[in-house]
Amino acid sequence: MSIIGQNLLLQNVEYLTEETKFGAWRRYLYPTGDLFEEFVSHWQVMGMPFLHYTRGKCPETGKRVVAKGFIAIGRFAFGMIAIGHVSAGVIAIGQLAIGFLLGIGQASTGIFAIGQLAISVLAGLGQGAVGNVIICQFGFGNFVLAQFGFGPHVWDMRRSDPEAMQLFGPLFGE
Repeated sequence: MSIIGQNLLLQNVEYLTEETKFGAWRRYLYPTGDLFEEFVSHWQVMGMPFLHYTRGKCPETGKRVVAKGFIAIGRFAFGMIAIGHVSAGVIAIGQLAIGFLLGIGQASTGIFAIGQLAISVLAGLGQGAVGNVIICQFGFGNFVLAQFGFGPHVWDMRRSDPEAMQLFGPLFGE
């Protein structure tokens, strides 16, 4: 039950492999105790595995494997739903989340974005945010609810635009 490959030092790499009814696991335990593992589902959606999960560095290349699937989970992830430190997809969750529809992370982008730095097309929520309708501490947008906001309709510590108050007022029962 193992696959033998060659790494950059031309040493044999023996993976522990396991086939399940859902997909295939490939694992390698380094002598240091570090673990590399990868799961690829048998099911496919639009030519991609339904689920692709990676963890650790590949013993053959010494690099991280990019998770690519409909649902992608790994340090680097690319998919319809991507979860990872650096992720890109229709819905992206991670430290750096580049989402088309939704980004959630420390730095995020998308039509909707949530994060410390949220750059959105329509609506954003974050410590710093840019977008059409945003709620943040510091922000630039069309309708802004912030501690310090900039734009045509701002409700912040300095001013209370009537249109911003009308939009955001229901959040406070007004």
